[in-house]
Amino acid sequence: MESVHTGKRMSEEDVKRLLITPALERKWDRFLIAMEVCLTDGKVNIQGNIPTRGKRKKADYILYRRAHYPLAVVEAKDNAHSVSDGLQQAMQYAEMLDVPFAYSSNGSGFTEHDYLTGKERYLAMEDFPTAEELLARLASSGDRHEGLAAAEETETDRRLAQVRKQPYYSGAGVHSPRYYQSVAVNRTLDAIAAGRRRLLLVMATGTGKTYTAFQIVWRLLRSGLRHRVLYLADRNFLVDQSIQQDFAPLGSVVHKIDFSRDDRNGLTAYQVYFGLYQQLTGSDADGEEEDEDAPLTEKYKFFPPNFFDLIIVDECHRGSAKADSRWRCILEYFSSATQIGMTATPKETADQSNIRYFGEPLFIYSLNQGIEDGFLAPFRVIEVQLNISDGWRPVKDQRDYFGNPIEDRIYNERDYDTNIVLTDRIREVAERITSYLRRTDPMARTIVFCADEEAADRMRTALVNANEDMVQKYPDYVVRITGHDAVGKSKLKYFISTSAETPVIATTSKLLSTGLDCKMVKLIVLDKMINSMTEFKQIIGRGTRLRWEDGKTSFTVMDLRKVSRLFADPAWDGPVETVEPQPGPGPKPTPPKPQPGPGPNPPPPPGLRAPKPVVHRDGCKVYVTLERVSVYDSEGKLLRTMDIMDYTRETVRGGVSSLQEFIRNWPEQQKQTALRELLEANGIDLASLKKDRGMEEVDDFDFLCYVAFGQAPLTRRERAEQVRRRDFFSRYAPEARQVLQALLEQYARVGSGELAKVDVLSIDPFRRMGSITKIFSFFGGRAEYFRAVQELQSAIIGAAPSRPAV
Repeated sequence: MESVHTGKRMSEEDVKRLLITPALERKWDRFLIAMEVCLTDGKVNIQGNIPTRGKRKKADYILYRRAHYPLAVVEAKDNAHSVSDGLQQAMQYAEMLDVPFAYSSNGSGFTEHDYLTGKERYLAMEDFPTAEELLARLASSGDRHEGLAAAEETETDRRLAQVRKQPYYSGAGVHSPRYYQSVAVNRTLDAIAAGRRRLLLVMATGTGKTYTAFQIVWRLLRSGLRHRVLYLADRNFLVDQSIQQDFAPLGSVVHKIDFSRDDRNGLTAYQVYFGLYQQLTGSDADGEEEDEDAPLTEKYKFFPPNFFDLIIVDECHRGSAKADSRWRCILEYFSSATQIGMTATPKETADQSNIRYFGEPLFIYSLNQGIEDGFLAPFRVIEVQLNISDGWRPVKDQRDYFGNPIEDRIYNERDYDTNIVLTDRIREVAERITSYLRRTDPMARTIVFCADEEAADRMRTALVNANEDMVQKYPDYVVRITGHDAVGKSKLKYFISTSAETPVIATTSKLLSTGLDCKMVKLIVLDKMINSMTEFKQIIGRGTRLRWEDGKTSFTVMDLRKVSRLFADPAWDGPVETVEPQPGPGPKPTPPKPQPGPGPNPPPPPGLRAPKPVVHRDGCKVYVTLERVSVYDSEGKLLRTMDIMDYTRETVRGGVSSLQEFIRNWPEQQKQTALRELLEANGIDLASLKKDRGMEEVDDFDFLCYVAFGQAPLTRRERAEQVRRRDFFSRYAPEARQVLQALLEQYARVGSGELAKVDVLSIDPFRRMGSITKIFSFFGGRAEYFRAVQELQSAIIGAAPSRPAV
């Protein structure tokens, strides 16, 4: 039978359907071939004023050795491309999926890249290798796999086969693992089956470390390779959210250790145990820091040393990373168990090292990669500079509010809230936070990181006073959530909830800096000094959860302590992308000369530390001198500062070369539509931009002329009046003239975007003039109608705006 494709160009879909798929199915079990597999969600672009998604990475074919264990990737191209044109793309996907073979094809043959040997070769369509052939090549390279002859099997091979055949857990509300989660789980299971005892997984905050741990535990328990698991953490909420969320499918076999309540006789009846370091070492506290003075009672020795055969150490960069940590003794006591350290930020210092204990990371998935893949939210950085950011010095003999003398020296960002309290600074920071929320989203979840718990309490009060109207409506609008505040900690479950309205703003010191699953946090405020890259990454990680369907597409970091300098550190790996308008600073008032306080108080008793000086507004007036949005690349290098108007200007000028070309193109509907689509694709919402600048009465044409070319805009009504004063309508018959006059009025009300749409003729006053076909007849037909509309648009535009904008 003659093919309709003979001698003709074939589309990629035709090549796959007619040539590649049959060739693969002749050599491969069709149930182990997956097509059109989306690996990523598409990077979120926030450079405009509306978020957009980039293109997803999608593999044409993934070939599996068994479910969830991919072996090869095949990328297809149409037959206008060479056979190897898709190979680099296939290699990129192969590296993401951790598979050793990548192929490209245009239907005339295959090009193979073998990661085991580093060689590439051409294959005829009929010579594509079978799964058995690829597995044999794996075995010859030293990689063990299931399916060997019984005589060749080792104990490791049997364990590998045993664990690899176990499925991932799937059920209501549980998603299939993402590509990188599968890689992490598979590598971990293979390493455990091969006998490794200590493993380290590094996964950025928000990428599903606990979900990954659950799938590891699920498959190990089902395989019978492990029987009792201890999940260690140092915060109650980390344990509780893990039990209630990711580990919920394990139900009755899960137990949270609490020696004060547990029935010791039944304590050994479970399979998965969750425990706090502090309780296992004798302290029942759940504070922010380990209490070094608490007696070590070694409660963990209730369990025999070989009781657990798997231990998962959550956030292992903290206590367990220190060789002399009181918590390390737990891991050493249960040393016979396989131990998996999990963290987003491994700590490597002279006295703390995850790698020295757990070994080199078995798998790394960075914040940068998570944002590039579209699984994590990108973020903006607003740097706020105050008049005292570079230092403040008291005047001669100045006293604080209580009359105590203030030491004469220069105080800087390290001192504020730690060694001296400037109440006007606290007020100004609170008002800056409030101002941002009011112009964006007053109900956006916000975490304010303060110097200590006292500073967090002062900031809470200042934010309450700055948001009296919101607090009146929502009493819990602002709360303090710190390690020693029982009332505040009781609000934590509501703060991280996606359904509870409040709390909206949480002030804290360290408690919320790590591990917390803050799905909807949109603003992170840095009002404390941070020198640790580990702490910095953990804090930034509080906002990285992406909830596209719920409107959480990005978050903002507001920096008041010059912490953004850490983006320039080589250890930083997260991109900061933004273009956001910020109002310029107002007039800079002249600070009044501070006046002495009311008189000295009695000195503190010997041996007691003098209280921090408290300086009110009359002693130090604080105001914003600079607010800017910085744009960094993925390595933390500062690129430029830019606002949304600059970004829009660049986008428009990237589509047209001059003002004259822009004016010439605008009446042509196809070119106007193309420009609108370009703006939308780059995340630019013209209606929102015009509203923000009070230019809603200006047409899109004039607004873009103003933004991109600096021309003074006219309102739509002004342009419509210009057309009415010209002799434009007289050339048309009365019925056609009536239609065009109504279209001009429609333009004056809503703008040029609706003029060329046929739908406009279905509304009043056009509906009263007759059917759409009848209205076309007034002009002599459909084509003549649209020609008249284009002429009307040209008349509306007229000449270019006559003068530059002032």
